[in-house]
Amino acid sequence: RQFILGSAGALVLTRLPGYGHAVAQEVADSLVIDLDGELESIHPSLAYSGRDWSIVNSIYDSLVMIDAEGNVVPLAAERFETEDAQTFSVTLREGLAFHDGTPVTADVIRGSWEFLMATESLAASQFAVIEDIVVEDERNASIVCAAPAPWLPAQIATWMMLVPPGYTDDQALTAPVGTGPFTLGSYQQGQDIELKRFADYALADVKGQALAEQVTFRVVPDAATRVADIATGTAQIVDNVPEDFRGEAEGQGATVLDDPLVGSRWIRIATDVPPFDDVRVRQALNYAIDKDSIVAALLGPETRPLGSILPDERAPGFSEFVEPYPYDPDMARSLLAEAGVEEVGVKLEQTQAARKDVAEVIAQNLTDVGFDVEVVASDLATFNAGWTDPEAPALRIVTWSPLYEPHSLLSLVFASDGSLSRYDNDEVDDLIANAAVESDPARRRETYEQLNQVMHDDAPVVFLWNLTATYAVDGAGEAWQPSGNEQVVPTSRPG
Repeated sequence: RQFILGSAGALVLTRLPGYGHAVAQEVADSLVIDLDGELESIHPSLAYSGRDWSIVNSIYDSLVMIDAEGNVVPLAAERFETEDAQTFSVTLREGLAFHDGTPVTADVIRGSWEFLMATESLAASQFAVIEDIVVEDERNASIVCAAPAPWLPAQIATWMMLVPPGYTDDQALTAPVGTGPFTLGSYQQGQDIELKRFADYALADVKGQALAEQVTFRVVPDAATRVADIATGTAQIVDNVPEDFRGEAEGQGATVLDDPLVGSRWIRIATDVPPFDDVRVRQALNYAIDKDSIVAALLGPETRPLGSILPDERAPGFSEFVEPYPYDPDMARSLLAEAGVEEVGVKLEQTQAARKDVAEVIAQNLTDVGFDVEVVASDLATFNAGWTDPEAPALRIVTWSPLYEPHSLLSLVFASDGSLSRYDNDEVDDLIANAAVESDPARRRETYEQLNQVMHDDAPVVFLWNLTATYAVDGAGEAWQPSGNEQVVPTSRPG
């Protein structure tokens, strides 16, 4: 799903049906969006959450983007193609400029890559495969990789935003300049953020038209307050509407939108410490959790238990034949007894923005089979800093989205040399490496399907469920549609 196969055999990204000129529409004076937690960073290389990416993708554009169907399509690029997934030829759209009027040339492509690589981004390692970006003229460049990298376009869409020449980290954090549909109005860390429409935005036919002249993102952690905001007209889009607030939002006249994300939730198990170095203990964790009851009681109607880290067919390698572990506490106790494990004290870590009630039910399920579980809530910066910290909790509740391209997750978290990994399995390493350089989509999908089965059996995680985002919209917000990536970029969907 990452490429459209050209008739001459080249892998070509081309505009897809349904992406024509943006439909002209009335632009509202203002729009307010309630977010369920604070922004951690608006730096394009250091944004790691849907909330942060909502701002980044409002201000910046990349060469390509991932559309609502999971296809990588050109954005700032007019042409983006490759014969071998090792050298990517790029032609920029003509006449593009940054918010400050600086023209977007092929030198910008190289400079944007160098800017990303110079940051401390967790994603920088994904771009080390690029050996060089050869600038051919004002609009044309070639991205030359050390090995085939069929996964690279999706990473470019997510991480390699176009930035002006000489861009600095300080600019990115305080006075960002991109080519996107909005410019920064005002912002201080921990406070609301105000964006202003960029009147000369050139890519509305792909990314959509700005919905309002001014957009304010408000931090509203309390769900009841968010629902009250939509009811009173204080906000026109609110995210993360819990299932038990759905009726209240709809009763106040708002439209509730369920968006099955191309993402998943799971518990990462540190397999480098006992007793979690024993596969029987890891399997016991999977049998211990009553996923069906949690989904039915606390989560949205589009949520379902998973047997892998991939949520559905939009993620290459998803297989419906890899079934979820059933809820079987007796099997869990039997496996623990077989492993010689009696009572295990363990911390279960999640971010402060994650739902406490879900974590508490999971903890109780684990306690019922013999674990002594303490739930720990960390701020996002602490959580992200603890991936490989041996002092960090062995169990951490993780969400990962989007998964249109699984390479990033697999190479970072599950390859033994991954920068976020505490897992070591030779067979998994080989399958990740093979898929990374396989340019044939069918063979690559088969490799990922095999990998999913191996990981299901070896259980480096507790497989939980797919992610569903639930929003309430009203007024000017009704022109916005979610697109499977947990982001609220305040543009209309192109017609």
